[in-house]
Amino acid sequence: MEQSLSYVLVTPYTVAKSRTGGVLSRLLSRISLELVGVQMIAMDQQIAQAYANVIKTRKKDEGFKISDLLSSYIEQSMGPSGGVRHRSLLLLFKGENPCEQLANVVGSFQKETKSVETVIGESIRDTYADLIFTDESQNEVRYFEPAVITAQTQEEADATLSLFNTWLGKQGNIIVNRPAEYYADVERTLVIIKPDNWKYASSRPGMIIDMFSRSGLRIVGIKVLKMSVNQALQFYGPTKDGLKAKLAPIYGMQARELLEHEFNVHLNAQLQDIMTTSFGDMYSEEQFERIVEFMAGIKPSDCKAEDLDMPGLVKCMVLVYEGKDAVQKIRTILGATDPNKAAAGTIRREFGSNIRVNAAHASDSAENAVREMGVLKAEENSCSSLIESYLATKDASPRSDS
Repeated sequence: MEQSLSYVLVTPYTVAKSRTGGVLSRLLSRISLELVGVQMIAMDQQIAQAYANVIKTRKKDEGFKISDLLSSYIEQSMGPSGGVRHRSLLLLFKGENPCEQLANVVGSFQKETKSVETVIGESIRDTYADLIFTDESQNEVRYFEPAVITAQTQEEADATLSLFNTWLGKQGNIIVNRPAEYYADVERTLVIIKPDNWKYASSRPGMIIDMFSRSGLRIVGIKVLKMSVNQALQFYGPTKDGLKAKLAPIYGMQARELLEHEFNVHLNAQLQDIMTTSFGDMYSEEQFERIVEFMAGIKPSDCKAEDLDMPGLVKCMVLVYEGKDAVQKIRTILGATDPNKAAAGTIRREFGSNIRVNAAHASDSAENAVREMGVLKAEENSCSSLIESYLATKDASPRSDS
């Protein structure tokens, strides 16, 4: 069947309340779609108004005049207020019948009731949204918070994506929406949710983001990335010599012990030094290649020179967090490199398997965060080009009159 593109937009209130991890967990674990793009956005009044108009004229309504409520909400809460543009989170999903799948997980709005037994909690809106009426007649709404917004039909999704396409291309990937004095006392740090969390559909990426939310920091940049071999080599390059210095003596000693045990002979320290500089160095180099392969899906030695800058074969998610003492706060929640040595309640203890497959990466200093953001081009996002490519394919496809 045809692979189509649709979206979920996480509202500023949901983002501000650090509920993005919970929303993402629901989506990733309950749909057969692929998350192909994600971007933190901050709407200006013009795009908010245009988006509100798309929702207001939708052909499929959810009842309770939801289209009108959503349209009004977008104008009032998703555009700027007090001169401040508010963060929303755009998620792009690709697959068969994306609008139907996403709408089922997002859910509809239920009538307000005094009985707690009717609170189901199956959908995102069951859990995070509010529709409160002024009285029992339920004719006038007192409070409305949709938590997330998604298209009801593919026609509506295409119209929204077309609207966003031109605007997104002019937006940076890192949100700057605070007064200049705010940035005098904040750090930015980089986080990677590693490929081991994306092997199959699961709530793990969302759960990791939810754990990072304990820091009280703001997500100001986010994107899906397939790291190229060159990016992985640059990113982990500074660790290569340290890795060799740390591992080569260990492998040299282990090689000596194995030979002594196998042949029942005593080998002197000089021979161990030789094995360290030969076998130990070689095996350390192999371990570095495995790190690159884990992050890019391809070993450097197996990659053709012309393919070094091509997107890799595995997916990760890159996030930029912002706030006071951001580096230390994130690394405390992340835990030690070795999951077996990480403190209880940390991400690596909960989700890591070994030193290499350890769920997530976080910058170890503000200076390294700057370097790592440069390597992974944190300022850039592919959402606009994804949408443009999809719309071009749609325009080129033969249309059916049925």
